[in-house]
Amino acid sequence: APVWDGNETWLVLGGGGLMAAFPLAYAILMPALYTPIIAMLIGLVFRGVAFEFRWRTQSERNRWDIAFAGGSLVAAMAQGVALGAILQGVHVEGRHYAGGWWDWLTPFSILTGCAVVAGYGLLGATWLLMKTAGELRDHAYRLSRILLLATIIAIVAVSAATPFLQADYWRRWFEWPNIIFAAPIPVTVAVVTLLLLRSLANRQDYRPFFLSLTLFALSYAGLGVSMYPYIVPQSVTIWQAAAPANSLNFMIYGIAILVPIILVYTAWAYWVFRGKVHADSGYH
Repeated sequence: APVWDGNETWLVLGGGGLMAAFPLAYAILMPALYTPIIAMLIGLVFRGVAFEFRWRTQSERNRWDIAFAGGSLVAAMAQGVALGAILQGVHVEGRHYAGGWWDWLTPFSILTGCAVVAGYGLLGATWLLMKTAGELRDHAYRLSRILLLATIIAIVAVSAATPFLQADYWRRWFEWPNIIFAAPIPVTVAVVTLLLLRSLANRQDYRPFFLSLTLFALSYAGLGVSMYPYIVPQSVTIWQAAAPANSLNFMIYGIAILVPIILVYTAWAYWVFRGKVHADSGYH
């Protein structure tokens, strides 16, 4: 299904693309983030195993439910922690990581981890609004309201803390004339949040998911505003980390062929699995 194996495809493509397009950034960030990345992979393994084995047994379903929930929580938390660790900066000397094993673990990275968990929960709950009916749909509406509140609180907390991490972040957001170009992002976040609240109140099944995606995109755009032009904050710019031009040109040809194929297949798979899932639905 596109929501399972398809998402793993993008994860692999993103990791491989980072290594190929920005080898210096990959070489610096991987040693700095070994622990959260390994934790994320272990969490994804638990998710995959639990997903495949849960329906095969009746007596052990509770254990597989715990494994699935725990793996999902660990994977999401690890991604958020890694994001926070990158945003706060890593210690680089001579184009190599020079920090410690636990430098990634800070209050800020824990905060970003919790923010990603809340955001992923919101995406999952609003996805269920589109795909389910009856009691499960009603439960998803209740969860969506709670998770939206948690997500907005997390966005505000991360946004308030980020400018104090680096002097450049503060200047990017609050000094003139930068504030003119940065201000539309928080304003748009506020508008999208109000639209999302309204769509949940009106019990519109499809709109909340796409508004949640927009909220995610705006949040990452805000992080991009803070970090640009660095890919490793305050150490390595995008251009310094980029692979040689010949390698990038070769990648462009490969991407031009593979990505459209993946997009077409993904669109077709979503079309096949369109609509709501009911108790008597099955695809085996």
